[in-house]
Amino acid sequence: MNLHALMQRRFDTSGPIRVGVIGAGKFASMFLTQAVNQPQLHIVGLADLAIERAEESLARTGWSADRYGRLPLKEAKRTGRTAVIDDSTALITDPDVEVIVEATGNPLAGSSHALAAIENGKHVVMVNVEADCMVGPVLKEKADAAGVVYTLAYGDQPALIAELVDWCRTVGYEIVAAGKGTKYLPAYETSTPDTVWDHYGLTPEQAARGGMNPQMFNSFLDGTKSAIEMAAVANAAGLVAPTNGLTFPPVDVDDLPHTLIPSADGGVLEQSGTVEVVSSLHRDGTPVARDLRWGVYVTFRAQTEYARTCFTEYGVLTDPSGQYASLFRPYHMIGMELGVSIASATLRHEATGAPASYRADVVAVAKKDLAVGEVLDGEGGYTVRGVLTTAERSLQFRALPMGLGHGLTVTRPVAAGSVVTWDDVTPPADSAAVSLRRELEEQARARLTTGGSA
Repeated sequence: MNLHALMQRRFDTSGPIRVGVIGAGKFASMFLTQAVNQPQLHIVGLADLAIERAEESLARTGWSADRYGRLPLKEAKRTGRTAVIDDSTALITDPDVEVIVEATGNPLAGSSHALAAIENGKHVVMVNVEADCMVGPVLKEKADAAGVVYTLAYGDQPALIAELVDWCRTVGYEIVAAGKGTKYLPAYETSTPDTVWDHYGLTPEQAARGGMNPQMFNSFLDGTKSAIEMAAVANAAGLVAPTNGLTFPPVDVDDLPHTLIPSADGGVLEQSGTVEVVSSLHRDGTPVARDLRWGVYVTFRAQTEYARTCFTEYGVLTDPSGQYASLFRPYHMIGMELGVSIASATLRHEATGAPASYRADVVAVAKKDLAVGEVLDGEGGYTVRGVLTTAERSLQFRALPMGLGHGLTVTRPVAAGSVVTWDDVTPPADSAAVSLRRELEEQARARLTTGGSA
């Protein structure tokens, strides 16, 4: 509760926290519009392959032209300005940059950037949940060994959920379920970039005028993004993934403690201590009255009769038994909250959520019958979607992680709805992401062989 005081003390004694940002998309823009008025942060450089896009992001988010430019990092540090560059390596290797914000959204690039940052002694704020759910546990191990912080991004839903879980455990409640809300119907699972705007109630022309990427928006719709975020939460908070994937029950916020509890007690969960995403739409397409589309929640259980009595005395909404309750946050502000992670990593040496183990995974599942010779087109595309499962089941199936499901050629037919395996596609090209993933799987198989969990 004293992060701002720590930031100010740091500024007064040693100057601002020196930050490098990679990726100039929506998340980074939302961070930049806050950082422009925070002297405690110096954005030393903003790296993006499209320099023009990075410049547009700064201009759009309130940065005056005299505060940034295409200049060397050395000059940016000397003058307190922000260098706009296309070379992420320059940021990662600069000895004065303290923390790297990885916000590309590309799992291959993100894995490489994070690994290089760790090797160069930088803290890593991993906005790139796609990379985290694929190789995050290994990156966390390497960061620990290097004495730097690897952290999820506060403001994004996984870190906010991890915070709620931590609160519950700190004050002594049993965690029953944790997750977020989204817009979901079963028909969305086969949505493609051609059909996505129909589901959002937009025309392709309206979407184009808004600069909206159909494949990116489709990844939110077909369940892939939800699976990725819940894998990150399960790995960070030590929770369990539903065996057969997320079920997206339609739930009013007042019904969270009635529904997000074990089925044995009248809820929908196969067990306690799991992650789940709730839908803002009933299955007939009508809206849930008090939905949690933009928010996060945790459901917890009182462990004594006296605690149940306290719930009643203080107006806590519970299930009929009085033992289950929920807490929710109705919305999140994404990149505008990112400063919490930067300050926490740099000044407290603490993560705002980070993978503690490999418990959950997101595997590629065929959206349609895939023929030999077809090329996978990744998250939000026409060929595959991401489905949440346990780490053990992922290893058992030799499942292809969703983060690698782009650009690989199908070598044997895969039926619609089936998991795509490493054996169904051409091997991916060597990269940091592939090496890290193989390391993760080898470690997990070794633990399973010795009787442990993945």
